[in-house]
Amino acid sequence: MQVSQEASGQFRRRRLVIAAVVAALVLILTLAFRFVEAKNHIALQSRTFASEAIQRFDRLFSPLDVAANNTMGLVGLPCDQVRFPLVEKLASLQTVRAIVLVQDDVMYCSSIFGSSNINFSTAYPELAVNNERMMLSTDDHLLKGSPVLLLWTAHDTDNRAGILQIINIEMMSNYLLEPTLPWVERAVFNVGEQSLEYGNPMIEKARPSEDEVSYQDASLRYPFTITLFGPAPAQLALMTLPSQLPLALLLSLLTGYIVWLATANRMSLSWQIIYAINAREFRVYCQPLINARTGGCDGIELLLRWHNARQGWVSPDLFIPLAERHNLIAPLTRFVLSEVVRHLPLLPACSTFHIAINVASSHFHHREIINDLQQLWWPAEPKPQLIVELTERDALPEMDQRVVTQLHDIGVKLAIDDFGTGHSSLSYLKTLSPDVLKIDKVFTAAIGTDAINATVTDMVISLAQRLNISLVAEGVETAEQADYLREKGVDVLQGYFFARPMPLEDFPHWLEERQNASRETPAENG
Repeated sequence: MQVSQEASGQFRRRRLVIAAVVAALVLILTLAFRFVEAKNHIALQSRTFASEAIQRFDRLFSPLDVAANNTMGLVGLPCDQVRFPLVEKLASLQTVRAIVLVQDDVMYCSSIFGSSNINFSTAYPELAVNNERMMLSTDDHLLKGSPVLLLWTAHDTDNRAGILQIINIEMMSNYLLEPTLPWVERAVFNVGEQSLEYGNPMIEKARPSEDEVSYQDASLRYPFTITLFGPAPAQLALMTLPSQLPLALLLSLLTGYIVWLATANRMSLSWQIIYAINAREFRVYCQPLINARTGGCDGIELLLRWHNARQGWVSPDLFIPLAERHNLIAPLTRFVLSEVVRHLPLLPACSTFHIAINVASSHFHHREIINDLQQLWWPAEPKPQLIVELTERDALPEMDQRVVTQLHDIGVKLAIDDFGTGHSSLSYLKTLSPDVLKIDKVFTAAIGTDAINATVTDMVISLAQRLNISLVAEGVETAEQADYLREKGVDVLQGYFFARPMPLEDFPHWLEERQNASRETPAENG
């Protein structure tokens, strides 16, 4: 029982470790998922900001294109005739500071200053020579030093005539480029190599600081781009993790608890016993029963061994009590019966050969053992004598004692295993009428060393002989013990002195070797 409790404790600790590991993984994965999600969300916010800013600028520039095309008919007319229409057009375009007409590469008329004679290619080579449509510059006339955007609409392909609109880009950028913290700290309007940053009236190349990253998007209709500067998305996402910790911790604890509950069966030894039966991890061993008078092998006791694919060999002292406690001993007994039936052709086919199988008292309930024998044992038409060894871990209820009578009626002998160590009593011998008593190895080991237990052994032997009950002594490990038990009249001896438990399929070879050795011994002695 102590061994099974230690095993249960090991399984509980293993379940706890698994639940803790799963909970930790869920916590890490949840925080990682939230981190990636926050990072992607922040990056999406930056892309959305840039895209929406470009759309707003496009919508503002589009009416200016229409206005320039509508005014294109004034190009080439005398300035005194077109100045007033230019002023009217300027009044309708709130974002435009001035409109300038260009003819033959000369800016000859301005809506603000009237007639002029300024060479267009010299003043603005980017527009006249490089065929650019936009240019960031500085106003040198109305609001000196303030940034403006030049929007050029050519009249013809040679770029020597057209309309130049001077736009109040500072007002537009302050309206359309206001950053949205925390993912956008700085927003910049770019035309070519020149930039205008929100909140900065200087036209200059914008560069990120050491802890900033940039994102840029371009208009598909006009030659400008929007550049955003701000903290790295990973950095901002990392800052959001503390707020995600309570939810992630709650989810991990809940998952760990679910795993703890889910592994209650799968991690238990009882569940593994069921799995092992189906996976055929159990193996049937046998230990020979030696006739004390002749030295021949009169039979075998079937023993169950378990080789767990995950833990190796599991001691019977561990899994047998647990199987009995969880009502799994009957399936194990059926497995042993089916295996010995399968190996019957390898065993001696005579009624003097005994096959002993251990059966727990719980298997006697509701005639289960009778039904199993009728389904598994008798259909094989076995020749050996079957002995059912009743273990004494649990007392046999009175109602199940009728099953013992039925066993006798169908020709099955009954043995009481480990006699003297469990619930046995003198009344037990009367009610069960056993055919065999098995002396526990504790008493066998006491021969020659423990006077009290040796006395008990003598009493058990004497009692069995008076009741005409056969005796089997377990745990015989020395010649001294074998000689003592033989002198006392014990019928069958069993123990390491004669043979260790072996796989059932190995028994025929062992039996053949022992018989050969017995035949050779007299010749050698002679």
